[in-house]
Amino acid sequence: MSSQSTAAKPTLQGVRIKARKGAVKAQAKHEPGAFRDQLYKHLETVPENDFDSFTTKLVQAGGTLEFLKYADALFEILLVGGLIQPGGSYVDDGAPVSPFTIFNANEPAEVDDIKKYIEVLNKLIRRYKYLQKPLEESALPGLLQYIHRWSPAQKDKLSIATGLLISQGLANASCLQALTKDHLVKNDVSVGVITLVFRAYLIDQTMDHLSGTLKRGGVKDLLAFFPPGKRDAKALEDHFRKEGLTQVAEWWAKKQYAVVKEGIVKDLQEMSERDEPTDQIIASIKSRQDELPLPEAELVQCIWQGLMASVDWSARPDQIENLALREVGAFAPVLEPFCNGPKTEVALINVVQVYCYEDTRIIKAFPQILKVLYNKDCISDQAIIYWHQKGSKPQGRQHFLKSTEPLVKFLQEQADSDEDE
Repeated sequence: MSSQSTAAKPTLQGVRIKARKGAVKAQAKHEPGAFRDQLYKHLETVPENDFDSFTTKLVQAGGTLEFLKYADALFEILLVGGLIQPGGSYVDDGAPVSPFTIFNANEPAEVDDIKKYIEVLNKLIRRYKYLQKPLEESALPGLLQYIHRWSPAQKDKLSIATGLLISQGLANASCLQALTKDHLVKNDVSVGVITLVFRAYLIDQTMDHLSGTLKRGGVKDLLAFFPPGKRDAKALEDHFRKEGLTQVAEWWAKKQYAVVKEGIVKDLQEMSERDEPTDQIIASIKSRQDELPLPEAELVQCIWQGLMASVDWSARPDQIENLALREVGAFAPVLEPFCNGPKTEVALINVVQVYCYEDTRIIKAFPQILKVLYNKDCISDQAIIYWHQKGSKPQGRQHFLKSTEPLVKFLQEQADSDEDE
């Protein structure tokens, strides 16, 4: 038994074991230069600007060439006209510029002209869907980090092409993060690129669409594309307004307002819960306004929300209305310094209207809340009358107008008697 167990196992002699096809491909030498030369043979026969024929040839080439293995090389050739080596310069092996490249577009760069080139890429990627991932994750970010290497005209063409690729869903906005590198930011290169990217994008899409795309791509702060000395909200807004992209400037301002509003509401809630003095609360609001001034109508809305968020509403149901009136009376001194003018006062009434509409426990207290605010000089009789006549919000409008009729009538009679005197 022992001699049998130690005997050598039989082996096949003279048999060549065939490796799996995938393993052979994985071990094959990576030769982007050879790939480029083979691709050129497909493209060289196409007349200049015959975009349909370029599409046909590229789709045919995908049947024989390893597009997935050489995806980065493929997009370097099609976008910037040749292979790029580390550092951003072209591979210097004497190869000519690609017969098809974005850089062959007319000068100065025009969106409509570059769209023709992007349509070719669109059809190619739709045919070979596996190309999209390497385009947006490696090829495009890799080219954008070297965008300062090209001439101003070439830079414009690649920027516009990037905007069109993102707007058509062929690439993710995450590729723009490559532009936040220090060497691109410091000389306004990044600002110039994203300006052209946004302009190309917004030709066919809305600002809301662009906003969603940037959010999905993880692009949270546009100031990261500006030089360190220009990273403030005003510089950003001024830049995009000057470039004719008002919608970008306004979107950014609204976004910043949202951050400020959130901060004010949170601060007021916490300070009110700690029973901090009124003058300290007012000073805190004013310091926030110094950082980034909110329109007064929006500011009073934040103040109301922050103060009311601090109220403990756990009283008995039959005491809720009295609690609301007591709290509004206590909060009124904080509101009063910021109620400057009829527009802001009407805005405050509307904030109270919507608040009471959404919290039905205090909906009946609305006229009494207005009386408290009126007696505390937060709102004027003219503001209440204007609101009643044509300034109210649609939420629960008929109920609120009817419930405030006695108050409005009293204020009108008082105003008439003052005029008579």
